[in-house]
Amino acid sequence: MNSSILSKDLNSQNYTLLDLSSKVEYALLALLELASNKGKRDPLTMSEITARQPIPERYLEQILTSLRRAGLVQSHRGSRGGFVLVREPWQITLLEIVTVVEGERKERESSLPPTLEKNLVHEVWDRANTAAIEVLRRHTLQDLCQEREARIQQGPMYYI
Repeated sequence: MNSSILSKDLNSQNYTLLDLSSKVEYALLALLELASNKGKRDPLTMSEITARQPIPERYLEQILTSLRRAGLVQSHRGSRGGFVLVREPWQITLLEIVTVVEGERKERESSLPPTLEKNLVHEVWDRANTAAIEVLRRHTLQDLCQEREARIQQGPMYYI
């Protein structure tokens, strides 16, 4: 690949170095809905979440089960049942959500002997990984809620 093509690809919105999995995206969307419902009387049902966000219901069920097992959400049974956040949105980091949904990442083991070049490559990748972790650790579910509200407020105003 020549350098001009690479530069164009890297600056494009379609180039992604760090992948956002569907599972993490759906978990974040569902948790945004639960955070928006925090403090309201009734829990949100899966149907209410899928009506507001494009999440397949069977997939949402698996995600909510993982989030429940991790202690991020609680389920309520019965006719007024559904899901609620266990903690406040500002107490839940995006890193925690990614870790719960994706699981702990293991260090890659290599059978190849270490070389100067290999060590250099791994050091750069480790710095990139550390930077990504820090960004996710600094941002909370509350930050996403506030940013969403700010953007809704900036939406077009229509006067009659």
